[in-house]
Amino acid sequence: MSRRDKVNYYLDIAEQVLKRSTCLRRHFGAVIVKDDEVISTGYSGAPRGRKNCSDLNCCFREEMKVPRGERYELCRSVHAEANAIISAARRDMIGSSLYLVGIDMSTNDYVEQANSCAMCKRQVLNAGITTVYVRDTFDAYRVIEVESWIANDDSLSDELGY
Repeated sequence: MSRRDKVNYYLDIAEQVLKRSTCLRRHFGAVIVKDDEVISTGYSGAPRGRKNCSDLNCCFREEMKVPRGERYELCRSVHAEANAIISAARRDMIGSSLYLVGIDMSTNDYVEQANSCAMCKRQVLNAGITTVYVRDTFDAYRVIEVESWIANDDSLSDELGY
């Protein structure tokens, strides 16, 4: 019996976490890991106490035909990365890795070229997370060195979304 590699093991956990998502467009799950220990998890969903899109059976961004990666202020959800960061102490996140998986609800496939949005990138940077792993297929993933988000500051360009 062969064992699953460590990165896919943590991405598998993130994929289980995303099943709690309440977004109607995309389900995302995130896991923060440091020194081979899960520090925190998060999934996309409305803030505590507010109705979820799945409860309302309505996505305002979808109704307004807002393209992917734009106008996140219209979204009811707190993103998976943000929820994972909120649930952890910064001292525990410094030097950690974040594992991110997204499923497009219209296709039930992995989100193509998934990445953190501009706001989540800022939070990941400030949390002290150094590496982000993003699942592309069940076995394939991308490795993003967070330092590259400083060198290639997309907030200085007119590039939108991810």
